Amino acid sequence: MKHRIAALRGLIAGRRAGGYVSLDPPVNAYLTGFHGSASAVVVTPRAAALLCDFRYTEQAKAQAKGCRVREVSGDLETAAGAFLAEAGCASALFEPDRLSVSAHGRVRKAFAGGRLRAAPGFTDPLRAVKDAEEVARMRRATEIAEAALSTAFRRLKEGVTEREVAALLEHEFRKRGAQKASFDTTVLFGAHSSLPHGKPGDTPLKQGDIVLVDCGCIVDGYCSDLTRTAVFGSIPGAWFEDIYACVLEAQLAGLAAVRPGAGAAAVDRACRDIIARAGYGPRFGHGTGHGVGLEIHEFPRLNQHSATVLAPGMAVTVEPGIYLPGRGGVRIEDLVVVTPDGCDVLNKLPKELQVIRP
Repeated sequence: MKHRIAALRGLIAGRRAGGYVSLDPPVNAYLTGFHGSASAVVVTPRAAALLCDFRYTEQAKAQAKGCRVREVSGDLETAAGAFLAEAGCASALFEPDRLSVSAHGRVRKAFAGGRLRAAPGFTDPLRAVKDAEEVARMRRATEIAEAALSTAFRRLKEGVTEREVAALLEHEFRKRGAQKASFDTTVLFGAHSSLPHGKPGDTPLKQGDIVLVDCGCIVDGYCSDLTRTAVFGSIPGAWFEDIYACVLEAQLAGLAAVRPGAGAAAVDRACRDIIARAGYGPRFGHGTGHGVGLEIHEFPRLNQHSATVLAPGMAVTVEPGIYLPGRGGVRIEDLVVVTPDGCDVLNKLPKELQVIRP
């Protein structure tokens, strides 16, 4: 944590600012190791403090490293602004996408005589490159999620609902040591699989159904994310085999494109071109991937408009898909870490089309 705060100070100095303030739980966890839901972190050239109320003092003192813990009463925003004023800062940076307008107003009011300066995505370059411990946590979260998904696939039976399978997955996550799911688990049967972010409901499973599962869990604060598409009992038709083969080819091409120095847009293009050549370009409407870490969606984004250049340590998903309304869809997703000579695919579950026998 001292190294991270030192790196943050370097960024602050580069912006010619006197400090930085955050009330965002993921950022604060990254900078200090504190995983509570309410805190403020203030960093200046000479001081680094985590501010919290009585509910979190004991936890913060046990978890927070590289900074001092200060228990405060009243709202955290006022305490953070007062800390900046006490430190004699002339200006302090904040991330506008991570601080509400009302919270900004309270910090500014207490930061008497100082100026808050917006710095969008300020901590993204630090958080994007994972260290060995962060990767180990995501690897473990991936192992747990895959074990849970394997169990869920083995237990599929006719009549079980999407909602029931989603609940089983989340139970299996916790049973295996995860804190919770890293996002609302997606389980979609049959034609519902054409909904890229569909919600599981009471649709019962039947013979010949597509089964699309997008899931992940959190281990020691870090997320996993994977998607597999299978079929139950029998393949619904040649059309499905066609789009499955296309998505698999695209996903493998995307994985091959992930390496240091590659543009995030180039990885997206590697997937998108294959799907477009097969005639399904309009049916792949989302980006190819996103960063993962303390949050399920982090910097960088792998899409057509990204200017990011990949670097060793970045953790991203590669998840192309094809979605045919009224029929069904396919998405295949792996979580990978950029290495000096390519990428390390954290997922180990097979990706060949799986027919789950009842």
